[in-house]
Amino acid sequence: MIFTEKDKELLKNKGITTDKIASQIATFNRGIPFVDLISSATKNKGICKLSVEEEQYYKSLFEQKKDKRDLLKFVPASGAASRMFKALFNFISDFNPDEQSFNDYIKKEGTSGVAAFFENIERFSFYAEINSKIATELSDDHRKLLFVKEMLLKEGLDFGQFPKGLLPFHQYDSTVVTAFEEHLYEAALYNESNGKSALHFTISEHHTEKFSNEFERIKTDVEKATKVNFEVSFSYQKASTDTVAVTPENELFRNDDESLLFRPSGHGALIENLNEQDADIIFIKNIDNVVVERFREEISDCKKILAGKLLGIQEKAFGYATLLEDDTKVSESKIEEIRGFLEKELNVSFANDFNAMSNEEQLEFFKRKINRPIRVCGMVKNEGEPGGGPFWVKDEKGNTSLQIIESAQIDTSNASQQEILQQSTHFNPVDLVCGIRNHQGKKYNLMDFVDPTQGFITSKTSQGRDLKALELPGLWNGAMAYWNTIFVEVPLITFNPVKTINDLLKATHQVK
Repeated sequence: MIFTEKDKELLKNKGITTDKIASQIATFNRGIPFVDLISSATKNKGICKLSVEEEQYYKSLFEQKKDKRDLLKFVPASGAASRMFKALFNFISDFNPDEQSFNDYIKKEGTSGVAAFFENIERFSFYAEINSKIATELSDDHRKLLFVKEMLLKEGLDFGQFPKGLLPFHQYDSTVVTAFEEHLYEAALYNESNGKSALHFTISEHHTEKFSNEFERIKTDVEKATKVNFEVSFSYQKASTDTVAVTPENELFRNDDESLLFRPSGHGALIENLNEQDADIIFIKNIDNVVVERFREEISDCKKILAGKLLGIQEKAFGYATLLEDDTKVSESKIEEIRGFLEKELNVSFANDFNAMSNEEQLEFFKRKINRPIRVCGMVKNEGEPGGGPFWVKDEKGNTSLQIIESAQIDTSNASQQEILQQSTHFNPVDLVCGIRNHQGKKYNLMDFVDPTQGFITSKTSQGRDLKALELPGLWNGAMAYWNTIFVEVPLITFNPVKTINDLLKATHQVK
């Protein structure tokens, strides 16, 4: 593999070594194997369904202990809004009101999403602002086209290039609220400790000024309304996590100017950003997964329950970890007790030869398994929504564990694997509560718990040419593969993503 001086300068600026490039090329050549599904995680078989009494207990436990804990809400927020508006961008390109009517366009193109957008246009929080800019003497079809142009294009409000977190999502009377602002209001209900709430957003670097300005604009009003002081920080996906693109033949892909092409490596790169945070409890939730005020309390209760579950698990795990520091204090009965905890509450699988191990070997096994970060993940009943799901998976060493798996990681051409996928009862709404400190209060190095074999190879194009791209193991997929994992069933109300603009018409995004 030959690198030019220009290549070396680019690698230096990105903080990427030639060895790292060689490793990525080797991954392309070798390929990434599909995961080996053992079964889907279902209720009482990997997913716990809490009783009303248990929910109340864990909620109370969290409320009692939160002021003695450092809390943080971690929000991946680098996503651009452009994909939300795909149908409307096509509308701008394809619709000419001087040559056809809007109704004819809808019939010809079959764009029900565009029709639904205009049928409900007054329900969007940005309607009044944009409508006031459109000349009233124009025909209705011309006004439709100009409305979308004003909304999306640079000459207008430029929503098409906005970060999703700063789009106007909701409206309360005359006040328009972004997803970013909704996260602050929501955090005040469960991510508050001693009157303070810390939030960290991972954003695109070129959006820093926009986010900073928005926080300064709303800070005083939100703090006054919630009686909570907010500490907001930002970070960016590191250039050093970008991955090199290759041709379909696994040769380095070069742009027309002969420079190497690098691509962002997906949200799995954010494990490095998360690793730079330090708190007792970290809530993880996507930027577009928010609700209007009337649903916030219900969402908050769900988060408190998951956090209480984490605290309950940690209390036991920390106790056993402390005990294991002195092997002489661990009796035969304690070995059985610890094994029961690992199996029943941390979902750890034991090899068939465990009983044949010596006491020392068993205790070392316990130490390895119990001294890990813990994640409690909300799981929603599968009702046709997209997203990864919870499965029991076997790794190349024969170890079985609970994982969140994306469909792209599954060999759907394999009948048995496809059958397991079809039997899946729940999906992942990205609703995580994480404990990243050990029993001594020291933070784990999260990079030690990543499974690099759970990445993705995808097909893309650039400058009209085909290429292959490498994505790192997803943040809540392979990047957390070696965490201790607990899945808890949560209600569908916790999942409210905005993938298209019309998702804002759903009840959880409408004030009335």
